[in-house]
This record gives sequence, structure tokens and C-alpha cells, in this order.
Amino acid sequence: MTHRAPDRRRSRRRAAGDDHGIVSAHVRPGRRVAVVDVSAGGALVDSPFRLLPGTAVELQLETDTRRASMRGCVVRCSVIRVRSAAVCYRGAIAFDHHLAWFAEEAERETAMGRSCTRDAAGG
Repeated sequence: MTHRAPDRRRSRRRAAGDDHGIVSAHVRPGRRVAVVDVSAGGALVDSPFRLLPGTAVELQLETDTRRASMRGCVVRCSVIRVRSAAVCYRGAIAFDHHLAWFAEEAERETAMGRSCTRDAAGG
């Protein structure tokens, strides 16, 4: 039997382009990455270069109508694909501050979680 750990994410992940609207993403100084999913607190990206855990990075995100430059820290990175001419890495970046595009929703979700915790505790 398989036991799944509870989901500890603080905000909802957006995986589909229609959901997050990101059309371009780069890790400074201009290295292109592909967004796997993104939330107010971080992003999961695929990259042709290794992202060293513990390293501070700046992720530049762009939609059709907005741009954001998010500072954060690489929290993990692993090889997801090996080909004869290339390696693909998947890295998780935790933002230093919430991505404003999703921050209001994240704050509502956090407040709801606190409210549920108080209700469950009887207070």
C-alpha cells in the first residue's frame, strides 16, 4: 500500500499556460527556461543548465501583458532527461517575495487555512 504525504504547499500551482499565461522565462543573465508550474511562492522550471541548490537566482517571467523579475533561491535540482547531445535539469526556485500576479489569491488561501485551523482547534 502506498502512503502519500499531505500536500504542504502554501499556494496553488498553475501548470497550464492558459492558467498562468507565462510565455517566456529566463534565469539571469538570460538563460531560457521552461516553466513546469508556478505559484505565488515559487516556480518549477526545466533548464538545459544545472541550477545549484542554495544559489540565489533571478527569474524573469513574461506574459503577453506583464513582466516580473523574481529573486529567489534554488531549493532543489535534478537531471530529468539525458540525450546524447544534451542534459535537461528540473529545478525548484522559492521566491524571496510572493509573485504579485498571484499574491492576493495566496493571501486568501493562507487566511482560509488559518481560519480552518482555528475552527478545528475550537477557537
